[in-house]
Amino acid sequence: MTHSITGWIVGLTIFAAASPAAAFCGFYVAGGDAKLFNEATQVVLMRHGTKTALSMQNNYEGPAAGFAMVVPVPQVLQKKNVKTLEKSAFDKIDTLTAPRLVEYWEQDPCAPQVEYERMDVMESGAPSGGFGKGAGVKIEAQFKVGEYDIVILSATESTSLETWLKQEKYNVPAGAAPLYQPYIESGQFFFVAKVDPKKVKYVDGRAVLSPLRFDYEAAKFQLPIRLGMINSKGKQDLLVYILAQNQRYEVANYKNTFIPTNIEVSNNVRDGFGDFYRTLFDRTQEETDGVVVTEYSWDASTCDPCPGPTLDEADYLSFGSVEVGAPTYGWVATRLHARYTKDDIGEDLVFQAAPPVGGGREWRDEKTGAIEQSTRPSDQNMFQGRYIIRHEWAGKAECESPRYGIWGGPNGSDTPGVGAAPSANTEGRAPSAMGAPVKLETLLKQDIPEINVSRSSPKDVPAVTPSTEEPVKGEGPKSTCAGCTAVDGAPDAALLFVVLGFLFRRRRR
Repeated sequence: MTHSITGWIVGLTIFAAASPAAAFCGFYVAGGDAKLFNEATQVVLMRHGTKTALSMQNNYEGPAAGFAMVVPVPQVLQKKNVKTLEKSAFDKIDTLTAPRLVEYWEQDPCAPQVEYERMDVMESGAPSGGFGKGAGVKIEAQFKVGEYDIVILSATESTSLETWLKQEKYNVPAGAAPLYQPYIESGQFFFVAKVDPKKVKYVDGRAVLSPLRFDYEAAKFQLPIRLGMINSKGKQDLLVYILAQNQRYEVANYKNTFIPTNIEVSNNVRDGFGDFYRTLFDRTQEETDGVVVTEYSWDASTCDPCPGPTLDEADYLSFGSVEVGAPTYGWVATRLHARYTKDDIGEDLVFQAAPPVGGGREWRDEKTGAIEQSTRPSDQNMFQGRYIIRHEWAGKAECESPRYGIWGGPNGSDTPGVGAAPSANTEGRAPSAMGAPVKLETLLKQDIPEINVSRSSPKDVPAVTPSTEEPVKGEGPKSTCAGCTAVDGAPDAALLFVVLGFLFRRRRR
């Protein structure tokens, strides 16, 4: 399967003239979305109290009649608990939380200085048929939602569930039954969804399935992922976006780390940000086996810089704020990135509340002038993966007291417009080439001690040349600054991984 990398070019516009001086927000160049990773699965969890709304995107490729999914759930779901979503909801939260590349130009050191005051982000707060029966398996509920026929099952033993699936003409892989047993013993039910081909939308001859969302109540906040490993051929990337009221989450039963951030990089990264970020993530994940990486945690209604629109009331409603009994404001979006194989996953992901953290901002120490590095405790969540290209002033300083280190938009502008910034486009490349690593050390302008990476000697570092590109005329900023799988199925088993359960391809009767 071939993916393309999406790049965004966004100018930032909100500033307030004041004193003392504070940094200009940034010129947004490109972002690292879920398409950077082959076979990446995306899940959105909205958590409030003991209630959870779980949204999953079904990246299925194949005949509509061949789709079915099994997911363990803690209670018997009814039709009111299950809804379909627009795919755009996933695109929006992915774009908002993706690591970003920003670009700065050093301003004329002799130009009259306009000082800007960073506008701190305020704390959040404002106003049927077709399903058979099998011994040991009970159909607890059965209904239709959108293009899906849904049945909720309970089972007394793992072999009973396996028998039921085989009776329904699904190819069940060898060795699957033992993986059902822990869920059965803990009293879990099984959410089974299959597609009604007559209700499916098609684009270029391919079935396009709606994302599914279901809500439930459970004291333990977790994500079942073990079932999805049955048909895994290798490494899987899982992106979990957690929305919670003024609260960040991390995993409780695996190690946690943060993606290195505020890294100064060479100009070469501008045309290959995707390759750069994938390699950076690989090195971060390899440093500690089984670690889950936090890539973002910020108030979901703001960002700095903004790669696109922030989440709004309609998005919170879409992801289930009404169903979990929470207001449509005050949400923190946390993005967790896990990578694993079926051999190193022993437990489902369990989440725990974590204290606020800051990092990845154009904030400098008042005494030293050094930019904020890594992460630090904060009174509100403001962390992001952010990578910086800087173009130093290349002209003459024709004044007595030049002021260097003032950064802004291209060509001396205070507020950059929209400029051309090619992204790392992988369209047409072989899947194996998409994840090809780059020589990270040659793309850095500084060391990354937290993952034991040291930049090469200066002669090996690609030169950073001043940009000669002009902003695109006639276009205004596309955003304001607030706060400045499916795996291709194997022909035999025909199993596709999606989010947390199985995708089964149904045999023709």
